[in-house]
Amino acid sequence: MTDSFSPPSSRGFGHIDTWVFDLDNTLYPHHVNLWQQVDARIRDFVADYLGVAKDEAFRIQKDYYRRYGTTMRGMMTEHGLKPDDFLSYVHDIDHSPLEPNPAMGAAIEKLPGRKLILTNGSRAHADKVTQRLGIGTHFEGVFDIIAAELEPKPARQTYMRFLELHGVDPSRSAMFEDLARNLVTPHELGMTTVLVVPDDTVPVLRQDWEMEGRDAGHVDHVTDNLTGFLADLSPR
Repeated sequence: MTDSFSPPSSRGFGHIDTWVFDLDNTLYPHHVNLWQQVDARIRDFVADYLGVAKDEAFRIQKDYYRRYGTTMRGMMTEHGLKPDDFLSYVHDIDHSPLEPNPAMGAAIEKLPGRKLILTNGSRAHADKVTQRLGIGTHFEGVFDIIAAELEPKPARQTYMRFLELHGVDPSRSAMFEDLARNLVTPHELGMTTVLVVPDDTVPVLRQDWEMEGRDAGHVDHVTDNLTGFLADLSPR
């Protein structure tokens, strides 16, 4: 099934010259569940760092994720965590479930203008993901959590740093994300927003709040097939 939905008042793409993509669960399908490896390592790190059982670590992890944007930001704020060890540990995963996606690469390549990645993850993780997908050469740059000065999306200042660093005009940009809350500020700034959702044919491991927002006013378009969506936008 392909689910593509655009509200009547949605913004279009004819004026777009900069295409901004989230990384995890956006540039690869939700059902790959690559993020679940990261999720498990975050839980283990929290359990070891705080000296708590894994069930309690998982509760803390998800609480901080929802309240602070990332578990790491919550651990930094609440417990004085130094981020370097955290980042290197949680992204030390097996990227082999990702398979090359030449169709997506072709669709991204045909989009007119610049292509950038804006992620709450690390640059090293982003590089490994895009290399496995075979799409790394199509992106001009990656704005990661270090470039964001460790302040994750959806913090407004993170988007502002990104726009300034890369010289992006938000009124001529589109943002692709898997979390609706991360599209609030981009929409307010004038970006055309696209929410990438699971295709409902394969189970995914996500919390209920992560799946909300497809009907929100700050979401201009919804798709469960990013490759097909981008191919439809590309000039013929």
